[in-house]
Amino acid sequence: MDLEDTAARLGVTAEEISRVHRLAGDRPSAPLPAKADAPAILDRLGVRPDDAAEVMAGWPDADSPLWTPELRWLLDRSIALVRADLGGHQWLPPGPALPRDRGPAWRHLYVYAYLALVDVVTHYHREHGIPDAVSRTTLADLGRNLAIDRRMNREGWPVMQSWLTLHTRGAVYELGRLQHHRGDTALSLHIPDSGPLTPQAVTASLDEARAFFPRHFPDEHYTAFSCGSWLLDPQLREYLPEDSNIVRFQQRFELEPHEEQEGLDADVEVRRFVFRTLSTPLERLPRDTVLQRAVVDHLRAGRHWHWRRGRFPI
Repeated sequence: MDLEDTAARLGVTAEEISRVHRLAGDRPSAPLPAKADAPAILDRLGVRPDDAAEVMAGWPDADSPLWTPELRWLLDRSIALVRADLGGHQWLPPGPALPRDRGPAWRHLYVYAYLALVDVVTHYHREHGIPDAVSRTTLADLGRNLAIDRRMNREGWPVMQSWLTLHTRGAVYELGRLQHHRGDTALSLHIPDSGPLTPQAVTASLDEARAFFPRHFPDEHYTAFSCGSWLLDPQLREYLPEDSNIVRFQQRFELEPHEEQEGLDADVEVRRFVFRTLSTPLERLPRDTVLQRAVVDHLRAGRHWHWRRGRFPI
């Protein structure tokens, strides 16, 4: 195939297509579920009706005029790329960010890749004795992220498409309030958009993880919980009360020395998670909560938020 021509037709760089070609090689892909079964699967994965309708409208039927040969190639090779790293835990972009305004096939290509990998990762879960309830809750992060992307007027997906490859490789498990991400010697904590971050809910999730990973991954030995987030920025304590959930979450961690993260802008990430918008001018952002007011006042003062990492013993 002509990689440069494929890249041009997809509106992405030749380097991005070369990467997919190199990582996927001739490795096996995985089939999508039958279209008749898709609505029930989408419902199980927490996909809202409006998002599910879009996914079904763009379904890659064999005779669909929406699916050009280069789109079909990218879908097939993206599935193969992610499947080849089953059990891996590193960040893994499944392919280039596509111009999503071209329609549902372009907008949801990586959603179809996710759907094709659900059976693959479910089999992996069963091999490790993962309870069906944990599998279902973990994989339903697809629906949550599609809803966030819709709320963000399609600004959120390029990050989410890489994040969701962790789920389809068996790297992330949602246990109560927190998501736990397998690593080398530490379990990384992620905080989904699923309600208050109360100390009780956090403690219950940590206790569940302490039992879960030795049971299901006995060959892996973790010594700490870790987290990288703007939520750990000590500057938040200038604005939030000591008994706030965020401050009490921070108090669990011993922070590492601050280092700027290449390719990561904490100001952008704060706006993504607190306001679910990246394009609204600062002066038009809502100020309804203490946290919202803190974020806006800090930025309007010409200051910046920082991405901090911390850990504490398991």
